[in-house]
Amino acid sequence: MIAASLSRRVEALRAARAPFVVATVVRAQRPTSVRTGDAALVLGDGTIEGFVGGACAEQSVRLHALRALETGEALLLRILPGDDDAPAAEGAVTVQNPCLSGGSLEIFLEPMLASPRVLVVGDTPIAGAVARLGPELDLDVVTAPGADVEPAADDLALVVAAHGRDELRALRRALEAGLPYVGLVASRVRGAAVVAELQAEGVSPERLAALETPAGLDIGARTPEEIALSILARIVAVRRREQTVSVRVVAPAQERATAIDPVCGMAVAAVEQTPHVDHEGRRVYFCCDGCRTSFQHDPPRYLTAH
Repeated sequence: MIAASLSRRVEALRAARAPFVVATVVRAQRPTSVRTGDAALVLGDGTIEGFVGGACAEQSVRLHALRALETGEALLLRILPGDDDAPAAEGAVTVQNPCLSGGSLEIFLEPMLASPRVLVVGDTPIAGAVARLGPELDLDVVTAPGADVEPAADDLALVVAAHGRDELRALRRALEAGLPYVGLVASRVRGAAVVAELQAEGVSPERLAALETPAGLDIGARTPEEIALSILARIVAVRRREQTVSVRVVAPAQERATAIDPVCGMAVAAVEQTPHVDHEGRRVYFCCDGCRTSFQHDPPRYLTAH
């Protein structure tokens, strides 16, 4: 069970839309010092708040929690003592920890990612329907007047359903911010006129290509709810496409973000929070302070071995 202090921290992170992982011990075998139910939070920079194991176990938690943040998928992390080959299992990762003093741990890693934000401009029945239905699809829908809308780089979409009021400024800002989806609720004739106005204002053809008008999939929608459904279906398609591309882009970076402790051979996350030293122009990472001290006493020995 998460302690009250961690619960408050979870609320603060969610309010800030910051990604993090909840790491919960689901099985602990003696003589490990943690207990079933112990929990910690792993932030996007690798910071660990809470306790789910000693220094060596902590490094495995950090490494695989950061990977879970990148993929968005929960997993069960099994940490076993020793250095034999670890069996693979779907939905679980087993690591052999040569530094573990004894016992074994099973830790559930659950990534907590902010719901994608969708900006809706307009005070119309269609805008209201998008705002009502969006949260059912795990979308954070924010309604805003067109004159005040400020798209952020990580926003998923902007939908303008304002019947001609404050359209141009909102669309221009969303296109310039490079949002994955920008939609305008309008007839084809009026939509073409808006595109021409944006072009006259200097919006590049490359940016304008991202604007969809009429917004949404063509499903023959007539009512505000049906039109909202067609728009949200289009946003969901864009969201899943973006996630697929993101995972493909991040996959090589996962390898670059992993380092091998030259003393014990353990894989660790190559982040600032992992124990490290700078040696002859390169940064060397370790699972714990003990391995770092051993390396500092005789660097050539370990660099030659690994």
